[in-house]
This record gives sequence, structure tokens and C-alpha cells, in this order.
Amino acid sequence: MDIKDYFRTLFENKLLVKMPEKEEDHLTPATKLLEKRREMGEVETALAAEKEEFQMKMESLSQRRIELEKKEMQLKESVIKFDKFLKENDAKLSRAVKKAEDERELQKAKQKEIERLQSEIETLTTLKEKLQRKVQKNSKFNRYLEQSVEALDEFQEIREVIDRYETLTTNYKDLLEIEKENQERINDSRKELNSYLERKNYEILTMNNELAELQTRLDRCQNESHKAENEWNHIQTTAAGKTLLIGETRMAIRNLYQLVIAHHGKNSEKYADVDTDHQLKKAKFVNDLTKITNELSREGLAYYSTGSVN
Repeated sequence: MDIKDYFRTLFENKLLVKMPEKEEDHLTPATKLLEKRREMGEVETALAAEKEEFQMKMESLSQRRIELEKKEMQLKESVIKFDKFLKENDAKLSRAVKKAEDERELQKAKQKEIERLQSEIETLTTLKEKLQRKVQKNSKFNRYLEQSVEALDEFQEIREVIDRYETLTTNYKDLLEIEKENQERINDSRKELNSYLERKNYEILTMNNELAELQTRLDRCQNESHKAENEWNHIQTTAAGKTLLIGETRMAIRNLYQLVIAHHGKNSEKYADVDTDHQLKKAKFVNDLTKITNELSREGLAYYSTGSVN
């Protein structure tokens, strides 16, 4: 609220006291002036009192505002501290939860380890009992070894006998290993030998097949050679006969040709070098001409015979 409005309201409500109505008719102007001055003095006094009260209230309000600001700052600090406390508490709670979970996991792991160890203890207990029974069972061998040491001058203690046994056992294992290696090498060599024999047998079989095929081809070639030889002999024999026949035929053709030439009154020595084909054609021509002449002679005889009859 504005100060003027405040005082106006205050004066209207509290300070302005209505004076009792008087008879102003009988008052003088001086009396009225004094009365007004007195009223103004009262108003100023009341106003000063109100100003002082207002100032005191303002100072009180200012002091209260300062205190409220301090309290607000304290409250903010408290809120910040409380928020920090809550965060720290949440962090502690998270760490505590994580720690509890870790402890539960560790407890589970320890429980499993305990169960494993208990199982191992039971196994070891069973093994211990088994070994104790084995020791009781093998105690006779200990007595035997003691008696052996007493009976033999070579050994002074049972440990020497055991060492000698272990040495012999080691040598025996080494010999077994060597024998095993030798046996493996023998087996490998036997496999290689068998493979080599199989390859060679296959090669021998292949060569036998090739040899049989070559023998078959040789026999076939020999048969064909004999057949060809027989055919050659037959050809030579037939050729000799044909050559003789050809010679005789050529001789006959030549004789016939010479007769044709002599028949026509030509010198046969002039045509002595004429080839056989020409001689044969000449003789054939004469032969054809003779046939035609004979045919014409027969037709002429028949014609004349028919005419004479008529």
C-alpha cells in the first residue's frame, strides 16, 4: 500500500476525531483559529506518533525480513545438508546392500567350498581306509622284504630293495617302450612291404594282361601272316596261270591280227609293233564285219529262196 493511502486510511479510522458540535455563532475568529491550531497540533502529534510507530514497524519488519532471510538461508543449508545426508545415506545403503549381497555371495561360495571340502574329506577318508586296508593286506610283503634283507648280503635296507625294484621296473618299461617302437617300425615296414608287394603284383598283373594281349595279337598276326602267305602262294600260282593265259591270249590275238592283215594283203611286219588293244579292236572289227556279211548273205539267200519259190 502507498504511504499516503496508508495515512489517509489511518486518519479516517483513528485519528480524525469529530469534535462535538458547538455553537459557532458566539465564537470569535481568534477562538476559531486557536481551535483549528489546537486541532492541527493534535493531528501533528498523532501523525508523528503514527510515523514513529510506522518507522518502528518498518524497522521491525526489516529486522524480521532479515531474520527470515537468515532462517531461509539456514533452511536452505539444512535442506542441502539433509539432501546430502540422504544421498550419503542412500550411498551407504547401496554400499551396505552391495556389501550384504557380496557377503551372501561369499557365504554361498564358502558354503560350496565347505561342501567341496567335506566331499573331499569323505573321499580322502574313504581313500585312507582303503589304504589302511591295503597296508594291512600288504604288511606280509613288508615282512617278506625284511626277511629278504636279513637273508641277502647284497642289501642292507628295505629301501635298497625297493630302489632296485623301481630301477628294474623302469628298465622294464623302457624295454617295453623300445619294443613297442620296434614293433611299430616293424608294422610300418610290413605295411610298406605289403603295399610294395601289392603295387608290384598289380604291375605284374598289368604286365601279364599286356603280355597276354600281345601274345593274342602275335597269334592273330601269325595267323594273318600264314593266311597272307597262303593267299600269296595262291596269287602267285593263279598269276602264273593267268600270265600263261594272257600270253596265250595275246598270242592268239596277234595271230588273228596277222591273219586279218594278211587277208587284206598288207605287210604284217609293218604292224608288228602295234599294241594288243589295237590288234584286238582290229580283230573285233573284222569279226563284226564277218558277222554282218554272214547275216547279209543269209538274208540274201533267204530272199532269193523265197522269190524262186514264188
